Parts: sequence; structure tokens; C-alpha cells
Amino acid sequence: MKTFIISLGLLSLAFISPMKTSTEVPASFHEFKMTNIDGQAVSFEQFKGKKVLLVNVASRCGYTPQYEGLQELHEKYGDEVVVLGFPANNFGGQEPGSNQEIASFCESEYGVTFPMFQKISVKGIDKDPLYRWLSDSSLNGWNDQEPSWNFCKYLVDENGKLVKFFPSNVKPMSDQMIKAIEG
Repeated sequence: MKTFIISLGLLSLAFISPMKTSTEVPASFHEFKMTNIDGQAVSFEQFKGKKVLLVNVASRCGYTPQYEGLQELHEKYGDEVVVLGFPANNFGGQEPGSNQEIASFCESEYGVTFPMFQKISVKGIDKDPLYRWLSDSSLNGWNDQEPSWNFCKYLVDENGKLVKFFPSNVKPMSDQMIKAIEG
């Protein structure tokens, strides 16, 4: 939180911005700590030496069947890439459920076993610091593309460097995705 004071002659206004300042965004990917969907803290330090695919997910989206492809990617390429799911309700209200409802849906409908995290915002004034890092070139080194819809994907390399952005329509098991993971 940051407090701003605006003076207009005799009138001064103070307000608190919910937007986090850039100093609150970790400098590197491996410095992030997030809360998984079960409420446990997860340090991204554990992903050092591994590629990581981060996906903003939603349960009521035309792209929701991509959960199946993400699970297949996790099962077939889990030694090469860690898939992380971040539920978000930023696009069309397509993820209205609670963390518990989301976890239950993912398990029962798609057998999801890859790590899922608590619902966050991936766009807008309340954008989570992780997604600020992923979509701000001054923080990640090159990319300013924020999610344009559900199921956008970001690939981070073994050293914690953001290397690729994939829009929603790129399927998890596509040749494009597999080449980026294997490359």
C-alpha cells in the first residue's frame, strides 16, 4: 500500500493506493513466495534449475479444456518443466469460485496434480506482484505483454529468466510449446 497526498490550494486529499510499488516486487523470479491453493507457502527458490510454465487459469472459460493439456504436459514433461496454475477472475468473471471450489473442480474434472495457487488478479490495479514481474519489461528484462485472456502462458528458464510468452490459443501440447520446453 502506498499513501498519496494531493494538495489543491487550501484543500488536501489523501488516499491509499492498493497498488504495490515496484520495490515490493522481487527482483528475480526465484525470490517470489506464493500461497498454494491449500493455503501453504511456496518459495520459488525450489524451482532453481527447472523451467517453469505459469498459466492464469479459469474454470468457466472456452479455454478451460486446456487443463487436460496442462496435466498431460505435467505428466509427460514434468522432469523438464514445472506447470503452475494461477486461478484469476479478471476476464468475464470466468473464475468466480473459492479456492476450495477451484481445487475440487480441477481435481474432479481434469485430474489436475500440478501445483495450483490461490486465486489472484493478473491484470489491473490490483495485479499480483508475480504478474507485475511477468508483464513489465523493466522488471523481467523484455516482456510487457500481460494476459489478454485466461490461459496465457509464461515460460521461465532454469535460471529464473522469462524467455517466452504464449497467448491463450497456444495449446499446452502444441509443437510450439514442446519446442520451447525442449529448447
